[in-house]
Amino acid sequence: MRAQRSFLPLWTLAIGATVSAFVLHLALRSKTMQLGYELGRARQEQSRLHEMKRVLEVEEASYKTPERVEIVGRTLLGMEPAPPERIVSIAQVAPAEDRTDLASASRGGPP
Repeated sequence: MRAQRSFLPLWTLAIGATVSAFVLHLALRSKTMQLGYELGRARQEQSRLHEMKRVLEVEEASYKTPERVEIVGRTLLGMEPAPPERIVSIAQVAPAEDRTDLASASRGGPP
C-alpha cells in the first residue's frame, strides 16, 4: 500500500521533469536557430561592406591619378593649363637670402 502512495508523486515528478526538459530543449533550439539566422545576416552584411570598401578604394585610387585631376579641373571647374608667360619660378623672383624672408612672412613672422 505504501508503494502505491509513493508512486503517484514520483510519477508526477518524472512527468514534470520530462516536460520541463523538453520545454528547455525547445527554447534552446529556438534560440540557437535565431542566433544562426542573425549570424547569417551579419555575415551577409559584412560581405556587403567588404565589397563596398573595395569599390570605394578603387574609386579613391582613381581620384588620385593625374588624369582624373585634370579631367575634373577642366570639366567641373572650368580650368585650363596656365600659359607659359604666367608661370613664374620662385628662384627668378627672389634671391636665396630673401627666400627665408618670404617664408617667414607667409607664416606671419617678422620680415
